[in-house]
Amino acid sequence: MAEYSLREQRGWYVYDWANSAFYTTVVTLFLGPYLTSLAKNAADPQGFVYPLGIQVAALSLWPYMVSLAVLMQVFVLPLFGAIADHSHKKKEILGMLAFVGSAATVAMFALEGTRYMLGCVLFLIANSAFGASIVVYNSFLPEIAPPAERDNVSSKGWGLGYVGGGILLVLNLGLYSNAESFGLSQSMAVRISLATAGIWWAGFTLWPMATLRNRIPNKKIADGDNHFTAAFKQLAGTIKEIFTLPQTLRFLLAYLIYNDAIQTIITLAAQFGQEELKLPVESLTVAILIAQFVGVVGALGFNWIAGRIGNKQAVMLTLATYCVVLVYAYAFVSTAVEFYIMSGAVGAVMGGSQALSRSIFSFMIPKGHEAEYFSIYEISDKGTSWLGPLFFGLALQYTGNYRISILSLIVFFIAGLAILSAVNVKNAAIEAGNEPPLK
Repeated sequence: MAEYSLREQRGWYVYDWANSAFYTTVVTLFLGPYLTSLAKNAADPQGFVYPLGIQVAALSLWPYMVSLAVLMQVFVLPLFGAIADHSHKKKEILGMLAFVGSAATVAMFALEGTRYMLGCVLFLIANSAFGASIVVYNSFLPEIAPPAERDNVSSKGWGLGYVGGGILLVLNLGLYSNAESFGLSQSMAVRISLATAGIWWAGFTLWPMATLRNRIPNKKIADGDNHFTAAFKQLAGTIKEIFTLPQTLRFLLAYLIYNDAIQTIITLAAQFGQEELKLPVESLTVAILIAQFVGVVGALGFNWIAGRIGNKQAVMLTLATYCVVLVYAYAFVSTAVEFYIMSGAVGAVMGGSQALSRSIFSFMIPKGHEAEYFSIYEISDKGTSWLGPLFFGLALQYTGNYRISILSLIVFFIAGLAILSAVNVKNAAIEAGNEPPLK
C-alpha cells in the first residue's frame, strides 16, 4: 500500500513556487524584450544579426531561441526522464538540475551592450535544466498523491507557483520602476531582476530537497549496464510501448499541440505588448501580474469545475476560451487597459488547462515509467514550445505583423480540441494499468 504524506506534498508544492521565478521573471517578462534590445544593439543597418553566420532579424531572435531551446529538450528531457526512472536518487537529480539552471540564470547579470549571444547560451542552459527538473518534479505526482486527490494536488502546486512567481515579479517591478531613485539604470535593474530569479529558484529548492523522499525504482538496471545505457534501452522500449496505448498517445498529441500555443502566448506576450502596442515595461509587468494572480483563482476554480463536469471537459472549456481570447487580441487590443483584460482572460484559463492536463496525464502512465513519460509531456510545458514560436517568428519576419502572428495560434487550439474530444480518459488509465479518475 502506497503511503502519502502531507509534508511531502507541501514540499512538492514549494518547488513550483521556486521554479516559477524563472518562468515569470525571465521567460515571460524580462529576457525576451531585453535580449531583443541587445540584438538590436548588435544589428546591422538592415536590422539583422548573424549568430553562427545565420541571418536573423533582431526582432525574431527571441521566438527562434525559444524554438531552439525546445528542440534541444527533445533530446535532453527523455534521457533525464529515463535516468530518473532507474535511479534511487531522483530527489538528488531534481536538485542538481535546479542548481545548474539557477546558476545560469544568476549569470545573466553579465548581459549588457551587444552580448546577445551570451544571453542565448545562458538561456539554452537554464531552460534545458528547468525543463528537465520539471520532468523529475512531475514524476513525483503519482507517488505523493492517490488518484482521488491528484487533480487537487496538481492544482495547488500550480496555484502556489503563480503566487511565488508573482511575488518576485512585484519586487522586481518595484526595483525597475524606481531604478533611478536607487541610482540604477533600467538595464542594470533588468540584470538584477534576472539574477534574483536564479537566487530565488535555488534558495527555495532547498525545501523540497528536505521533504521529498526517494523511492525504490520499479525499473532495474541490467547487469553490465549503467544509467545511461539503461536509459537508452528504456527509451527504445517506451517508443514501442506508447503505440500500444492509443488513448495515451492521442492525449499526448492533443496536449503537445494545444499547450504549444499556450506557451507561445505566455512567452511572447511581453514582446507583443512592447513592440506592437508600445507599452512600457511597467505596463507589461502589471499585465503579467494580473495573469499570475488571476491564474491562482483559475487553477483552483477549474479544479472545482472539473469535479462537476470532468477534468477532460474542463480542459476543453479552457481551450475554447483561448480561441475567443486570440480573436479579441487580433481585433480589439490596442491600449494598456485592453491588454490587461486579455491578460486576465488568459490567467483565468491558464492554470486550469495546465494543472488539469498534468493530472489527466498522470493516470495514463504505466507504473515505473513516470519520469520518462513526463519527459515527453514536458517538451511542451512551462515556458517551452517550438512550433508556435517558430510560426510566430516566421510570420513576424515575413509580414512584420504581430496581430497576424497571434491569430495564427488559433489553429493549434482548434486542432488540440478536436483530438482531445476523441480521448477516453478512463480507458487510457485502464490501458496503462492504473485506477481511472472518478470523472
